[in-house]
Amino acid sequence: MAVKSLTKKVSAAKATPAAPTAAPVAPTSTSQPTVPGVPFEARVAAGRQLREKTPRSSHSHLGNTDRDIVELLRTSSEGRVAALVPLRYGRMLASPFAFYRGSAIVQAHDLAGTPNTGLTLQICGDCHLANFGGFATPERTLIFDLNDFDETAPGPWEWDLKRLCASLVLAARQFGFGDTLGVEMVRAAVDSYARRLDEYAHMPTIELWHEQITFERMLNLARTDRVREGVKRGIARASGRTHENVLPKFAQQVGDHWQIRDTPPTVFHVHGATTLFGPEDDWLGLGDWRTLFAPVYKSYANSLPPDRARMLDSYTQQDMAFKVVGVGSVGTRCLVLLMMDTHDQPLFLQFKEASRSVVSRFFRNVTPKHDGRRVVEGQRLMQAASDAFLGWGAGPFGRSIYGRQLRDMKISAQFELFRADGFREYAGLCGWVLARAHAKAGGCAPELVGYVGKGIRLGEAMIHYATDYADQVERDYEVFRKACRDGRLEARTDADMAADFMA
Repeated sequence: MAVKSLTKKVSAAKATPAAPTAAPVAPTSTSQPTVPGVPFEARVAAGRQLREKTPRSSHSHLGNTDRDIVELLRTSSEGRVAALVPLRYGRMLASPFAFYRGSAIVQAHDLAGTPNTGLTLQICGDCHLANFGGFATPERTLIFDLNDFDETAPGPWEWDLKRLCASLVLAARQFGFGDTLGVEMVRAAVDSYARRLDEYAHMPTIELWHEQITFERMLNLARTDRVREGVKRGIARASGRTHENVLPKFAQQVGDHWQIRDTPPTVFHVHGATTLFGPEDDWLGLGDWRTLFAPVYKSYANSLPPDRARMLDSYTQQDMAFKVVGVGSVGTRCLVLLMMDTHDQPLFLQFKEASRSVVSRFFRNVTPKHDGRRVVEGQRLMQAASDAFLGWGAGPFGRSIYGRQLRDMKISAQFELFRADGFREYAGLCGWVLARAHAKAGGCAPELVGYVGKGIRLGEAMIHYATDYADQVERDYEVFRKACRDGRLEARTDADMAADFMA
């Protein structure tokens, strides 16, 4: 639904109000460009008018939960390294929240049956609370932002907010706080989202695009000494996560070059003795890592700005290994390249496979044919600042790849150490980040502000959605556990797989 057409309907709709409906809106995608010629207040009014078609209370609806989650998980495991799929399921077995992290495809299926306003913009697609974190900008400023864009695509903005809110309730349950804190966290996230959206809607465009949520700002805004100390610890952890500090932990010098250490099943050489690639895998037929990686690197370098590509020319490639990452990404092809400059200073780059977004599976949209490019362009659009070496390339046999730095000042929240006040502030921070990302990427902050309002009614709907969907996730988790017990799905732990390589 175009912004300009929205505004034309406002006055007519006032004369003949549309009947409210909670029925799901057909899953279609249309761009929502900024329309400079339309007055700000008219755009806000256009967003407010959307409440007639999609009442904010309708967002409590869970969607279509009549599905076979085992088949959906099998679908999302297609194309992965076969020997690592059991490890993916093993990590998902850890808890309902771990299952939720690894099953974005299930919620995307369900969300396709929920109401949405028709305002479509670039969304994260996997916006749970563990996909926010700290990292350094190219100027070495430590910021807090969304950090996972494997599923990014144009979609309903509500999907990001709902995935975040459900994850907050699940996390509160997992760490022993229950729904009392979970509800407070959802309310904090939605309230922050609404307040910051209003702020960004009134912000000049160039100022919005330069907006960053730095750790210094977080430090100044922390409400308690305990939270403030946690932010300081985060800054200290990030400052120690440099390429130089990672090198001795991740690699060893062998003769005149550096070699990445094998620690199967999480790190191994594709063509080495500890490989988890089966003999049927087409990548094994490429001989060695340089033959495998040469075309990937060449196409990746071509996607970078010329100055970044020129900078990489100062490095020599030392070694490459496969790395298992995350929960939902386990089994997708992820390569780590170790490079050294003439001063023996390291640079680690990570190259990860990108496949079809779960958003695009259940919502009609237009994205680049190259999924690596989809990830990179979506990330650049939504983040306040992106990795200096973020780019995409073509992997062997038609696989899409995107690359970035590995671990450079990257940190994640240690939820196990959080108390209630820390969780509440973190939830509000996530809502803030999401508001900034949506305002920047969508160009329709005035319409969103008109619809969301102060966030009170939307917040109540999100509380109902998040608690009910957390219940649904726990039911799905039990179905998943049973499938693993019955042998429909094979699950193995990290320790179990590591034991295969012990003498």
